[in-house]
Amino acid sequence: MLAYVVWLLWGTGIYTSRAQGELRETLTTQIEDPRSGELSRTRTLPGEALAFLRIPKIDMDVVVIEGTDIRDLKKGPGHYRDTAYPWDDDGKVAIAGHRTTYGAPFWSLDKLRRGDRITLATEFGDFDYQVTRTREVVPTETTILQQTKDPTLVLTTCTPRFSAARRLIIFAERMG
Repeated sequence: MLAYVVWLLWGTGIYTSRAQGELRETLTTQIEDPRSGELSRTRTLPGEALAFLRIPKIDMDVVVIEGTDIRDLKKGPGHYRDTAYPWDDDGKVAIAGHRTTYGAPFWSLDKLRRGDRITLATEFGDFDYQVTRTREVVPTETTILQQTKDPTLVLTTCTPRFSAARRLIIFAERMG
Protein backbone atom coordinates (compact mmCIF):
# COMPACT_ATOMS: atom_id res chain seq x y z
CA MET A 1 0.00 0.00 0.00
CA LEU A 2 2.82 2.39 0.91
CA ALA A 3 4.57 1.69 -2.40
CA TYR A 4 1.38 2.55 -4.29
CA VAL A 5 1.03 5.86 -2.45
CA VAL A 6 4.69 6.68 -3.15
CA TRP A 7 4.13 5.86 -6.83
CA LEU A 8 1.05 8.09 -7.02
CA LEU A 9 2.66 11.06 -5.32
CA TRP A 10 6.18 10.90 -6.78
CA GLY A 11 6.51 8.09 -9.32
CA THR A 12 3.89 9.50 -11.66
CA GLY A 13 6.01 12.64 -11.84
CA ILE A 14 8.71 10.67 -13.68
CA TYR A 15 6.32 10.02 -16.57
CA THR A 16 5.22 13.65 -16.62
CA SER A 17 8.79 14.93 -16.49
CA ARG A 18 9.75 12.88 -19.54
CA ALA A 19 6.64 13.97 -21.45
CA GLN A 20 7.24 17.62 -20.53
CA GLY A 21 10.82 17.38 -21.82
CA GLU A 22 9.67 16.13 -25.20
CA LEU A 23 6.81 18.64 -25.38
CA ARG A 24 9.12 21.51 -24.38
CA GLU A 25 11.48 20.67 -27.23
CA THR A 26 8.62 20.50 -29.75
CA LEU A 27 7.03 23.76 -28.60
CA THR A 28 10.34 25.60 -28.54
CA THR A 29 10.89 24.57 -32.18
CA GLN A 30 7.36 25.74 -33.09
CA ILE A 31 7.92 29.11 -31.43
CA GLU A 32 11.22 29.58 -33.25
CA ASP A 33 9.55 28.71 -36.59
CA PRO A 34 5.91 29.84 -36.21
CA ARG A 35 3.04 28.94 -38.48
CA SER A 36 1.64 31.52 -40.83
CA GLY A 37 -1.93 32.16 -41.84
CA GLU A 38 -5.24 32.71 -40.16
CA LEU A 39 -4.65 32.37 -36.42
CA SER A 40 -8.31 32.06 -35.48
CA ARG A 41 -8.62 28.90 -37.56
CA THR A 42 -5.51 27.22 -36.19
CA ARG A 43 -6.22 24.40 -33.76
CA THR A 44 -3.95 21.99 -31.96
CA LEU A 45 -4.56 18.22 -31.97
CA PRO A 46 -5.20 16.34 -28.69
CA GLY A 47 -1.99 15.55 -26.84
CA GLU A 48 0.09 18.16 -28.72
CA ALA A 49 1.96 21.05 -27.11
CA LEU A 50 -0.09 24.26 -27.08
CA ALA A 51 1.70 26.84 -24.92
CA PHE A 52 4.15 27.47 -22.14
CA LEU A 53 2.29 28.40 -18.96
CA ARG A 54 4.47 30.74 -16.90
CA ILE A 55 3.52 32.08 -13.49
CA PRO A 56 6.47 33.88 -11.87
CA LYS A 57 4.90 34.10 -8.39
CA ILE A 58 4.93 30.32 -8.00
CA ASP A 59 7.96 29.59 -10.22
CA MET A 60 5.83 27.75 -12.79
CA ASP A 61 7.03 27.12 -16.32
CA VAL A 62 5.24 24.12 -17.83
CA VAL A 63 3.98 23.06 -21.23
CA VAL A 64 0.20 23.04 -21.69
CA ILE A 65 -1.14 20.39 -24.00
CA GLU A 66 -4.37 20.17 -25.96
CA GLY A 67 -7.00 18.09 -24.16
CA THR A 68 -8.10 17.25 -20.65
CA ASP A 69 -8.72 13.52 -20.73
CA ILE A 70 -6.79 11.24 -18.36
CA ARG A 71 -4.11 10.44 -20.94
CA ASP A 72 -3.54 14.14 -21.73
CA LEU A 73 -3.34 15.35 -18.12
CA LYS A 74 -0.62 12.78 -17.38
CA LYS A 75 1.64 14.86 -19.67
CA GLY A 76 0.88 18.19 -18.01
CA PRO A 77 -1.84 20.83 -17.72
CA GLY A 78 -4.44 20.52 -20.46
CA HIS A 79 -6.47 23.00 -22.49
CA TYR A 80 -10.22 22.35 -22.46
CA ARG A 81 -10.93 21.61 -26.13
CA ASP A 82 -14.14 23.62 -26.48
CA THR A 83 -12.73 26.84 -25.05
CA ALA A 84 -10.89 29.72 -26.71
CA TYR A 85 -7.20 29.68 -27.59
CA PRO A 86 -4.77 32.30 -26.24
CA TRP A 87 -4.43 33.93 -29.68
CA ASP A 88 -8.21 34.33 -30.12
CA ASP A 89 -9.48 37.91 -29.86
CA ASP A 90 -12.27 36.94 -27.49
CA GLY A 91 -13.40 34.02 -25.35
CA LYS A 92 -12.22 32.14 -22.31
CA VAL A 93 -9.10 29.99 -22.38
CA ALA A 94 -9.53 27.19 -19.83
CA ILE A 95 -6.73 24.96 -18.53
CA ALA A 96 -6.90 22.08 -16.03
CA GLY A 97 -4.01 20.53 -14.14
CA HIS A 98 -3.17 18.00 -11.44
CA ARG A 99 -2.38 19.24 -7.97
CA THR A 100 -0.87 16.17 -6.30
CA THR A 101 0.09 13.62 -8.97
CA TYR A 102 1.79 13.60 -12.37
CA GLY A 103 4.30 16.26 -11.43
CA ALA A 104 1.67 18.29 -9.54
CA PRO A 105 1.96 21.31 -11.84
CA PHE A 106 -0.85 23.16 -10.02
CA TRP A 107 0.42 22.34 -6.49
CA SER A 108 0.77 26.02 -5.50
CA LEU A 109 -2.12 27.50 -7.47
CA ASP A 110 -3.79 28.51 -4.18
CA LYS A 111 -1.00 31.07 -3.61
CA LEU A 112 -2.16 33.24 -6.53
CA ARG A 113 -3.81 36.53 -5.66
CA ARG A 114 -5.48 39.40 -7.48
CA GLY A 115 -2.96 41.19 -9.70
CA ASP A 116 -0.56 38.25 -10.14
CA ARG A 117 0.69 37.76 -13.70
CA ILE A 118 0.20 34.65 -15.87
CA THR A 119 1.73 34.27 -19.34
CA LEU A 120 0.83 31.85 -22.09
CA ALA A 121 3.71 31.77 -24.59
CA THR A 122 2.74 30.30 -27.96
CA GLU A 123 4.03 30.18 -31.51
CA PHE A 124 1.71 33.15 -32.18
CA GLY A 125 3.15 35.32 -29.43
CA ASP A 126 2.99 35.79 -25.68
CA PHE A 127 -0.35 36.49 -24.03
CA ASP A 128 -0.28 38.05 -20.57
CA TYR A 129 -3.08 37.77 -18.05
CA GLN A 130 -3.69 39.25 -14.64
CA VAL A 131 -5.48 37.31 -11.89
CA THR A 132 -8.80 38.94 -10.99
CA ARG A 133 -10.18 36.46 -8.44
CA THR A 134 -10.21 32.91 -7.12
CA ARG A 135 -13.13 30.69 -6.24
CA GLU A 136 -13.91 27.17 -5.06
CA VAL A 137 -16.71 25.21 -6.69
CA VAL A 138 -18.11 21.68 -6.70
CA PRO A 139 -16.81 19.39 -9.47
CA THR A 140 -20.14 19.47 -11.31
CA GLU A 141 -20.05 23.28 -11.68
CA THR A 142 -19.51 23.86 -15.40
CA THR A 143 -20.51 27.52 -15.74
CA ILE A 144 -16.91 28.48 -15.13
CA LEU A 145 -16.18 27.29 -18.68
CA GLN A 146 -18.79 29.51 -20.31
CA GLN A 147 -17.30 31.73 -22.97
CA THR A 148 -16.75 35.45 -22.50
CA LYS A 149 -16.72 38.40 -24.89
CA ASP A 150 -13.36 39.61 -23.61
CA PRO A 151 -10.22 37.43 -23.71
CA THR A 152 -10.01 35.70 -20.32
CA LEU A 153 -8.35 32.71 -18.69
CA VAL A 154 -9.38 30.18 -16.06
CA LEU A 155 -7.13 27.61 -14.41
CA THR A 156 -8.81 24.67 -12.65
CA THR A 157 -7.51 22.07 -10.21
CA CYS A 158 -8.72 19.90 -7.35
CA THR A 159 -8.87 21.29 -3.84
CA PRO A 160 -8.01 20.75 -1.06
CA ARG A 161 -4.76 18.98 -1.86
CA PHE A 162 -5.04 15.18 -1.89
CA SER A 163 -8.80 15.43 -2.47
CA ALA A 164 -11.13 15.81 -5.44
CA ALA A 165 -14.01 17.13 -3.32
CA ARG A 166 -13.93 20.62 -4.81
CA ARG A 167 -12.27 22.62 -7.61
CA LEU A 168 -10.06 25.66 -7.17
CA ILE A 169 -10.62 28.16 -9.98
CA ILE A 170 -8.29 31.03 -10.86
CA PHE A 171 -9.85 33.73 -13.05
CA ALA A 172 -7.71 36.14 -15.06
CA GLU A 173 -8.16 38.81 -17.75
CA ARG A 174 -5.82 39.35 -20.68
CA MET A 175 -3.73 42.48 -20.41
CA GLY A 176 -3.21 44.94 -23.24
